[in-house]
Amino acid sequence: MNLFRISWSNLKDKPLSSFLSGLLMTLGITIISLLLLLNKQLDEQFAKNIKGIDMVLGAKGSPLQLILSSIYQIDAPTGNIPMAEAERLTRNPMIKTAIPLAIGDNYRSFRILGTNKKYLDHYEVTVGQGKLFADDMDVVIGPRVAEVTGLKIGDTFSGSHGLDEEGEAHKEAEYKVVGILNRSNTVTDQLILTNISSVWAIHEHHENTPGTPAGSEEAHEHEEGEDHDHEAAADEDREITSMLIQFRNPMGMMLARGINNNSKLQAALPSIEINRLFSLLGVGVETLRGLAIVIMLISGISVFVSLYNSLKERRYEMALMLSMGATRTQLFGMLLLEGLVLALIGFGLGILFSRIGLMLFSASVQQQYHYSFASFNILPEEWALLGVAVLIGLLAAALPAIGVYRMNISRTLAEE
Repeated sequence: MNLFRISWSNLKDKPLSSFLSGLLMTLGITIISLLLLLNKQLDEQFAKNIKGIDMVLGAKGSPLQLILSSIYQIDAPTGNIPMAEAERLTRNPMIKTAIPLAIGDNYRSFRILGTNKKYLDHYEVTVGQGKLFADDMDVVIGPRVAEVTGLKIGDTFSGSHGLDEEGEAHKEAEYKVVGILNRSNTVTDQLILTNISSVWAIHEHHENTPGTPAGSEEAHEHEEGEDHDHEAAADEDREITSMLIQFRNPMGMMLARGINNNSKLQAALPSIEINRLFSLLGVGVETLRGLAIVIMLISGISVFVSLYNSLKERRYEMALMLSMGATRTQLFGMLLLEGLVLALIGFGLGILFSRIGLMLFSASVQQQYHYSFASFNILPEEWALLGVAVLIGLLAAALPAIGVYRMNISRTLAEE
């Protein structure tokens, strides 16, 4: 305990040097810890929402955009597709399930999605309060929607056109909340779900079709020449945004090439597109991780220089302690403690700052996309990071501390 007090006093006697060493260690650990947390959160969110979806059928355009908009609900759709054509293509015996999606409007930036019960079954989501939508204009809402908007069972609301919260409200028709979903930590938590015919009914009174943002070129093209007075469009003219498809076996992947080459629709494979996205993000992540490791090594060098200079300045003091009965091993341990304390302080502050960074990132993502990344548990990799930090601190302290064993007590005292 005395050695610890002496070590702590020595660190306080060199505040600027100790602060710089601790700051560098903290910065390196903060970056690495934050990257580990974000990587785990993104992996979980992407893997959980993509599970069981082998292919997405939609309009021609960017395949990644089609995946992000149809599975993760974080991008604008590539357009609409004829439902009859989509159903014809999905009658293939290699396709196990096909879930239609009609991305409609939004309510306070939460997307209104037309689909069927298969969508909830796919994500294994159950209704916690109320019941599942059955009639047109009935909706069930995710727990995140209920939490933010305050909607309750029996409440009614009008959607805003397109995917922008500031879009024109559909005041001619109102949705009614009939159920609230249990939390599942999937995309359903932040969606307003209804049947597809509800989305069609809303847009029969508006110039756009489901999934077409207000003011877009598609909206104006759709508006020109369309007769809004008909009671219902023919089934073959109905449009949806996309279909989520699950194959019976891996051979089903061969269907994607045929659809892309021989139809006006697009087939995107989520596993390929998400891997491509992560490979692009991985370059930046690896660069940041490498930078953090360099910063931690510089921190170790800083600790080494600090203790080396401290040893030269305290040679008389240490020689005096040796002459009064202290052992060289005790002095060696005292210097090691200084390196260890700096490493532990750096690790503790780094873990704290990484959580603050994750909290700020999560708040930004929740506001824009409604995804939550607020999981602050210590990861197994972070315990390994603690070991690395301690090792760097001990090695940096041990190198100058070895000088204690080479110290000539009588000569040092005589020189002073």
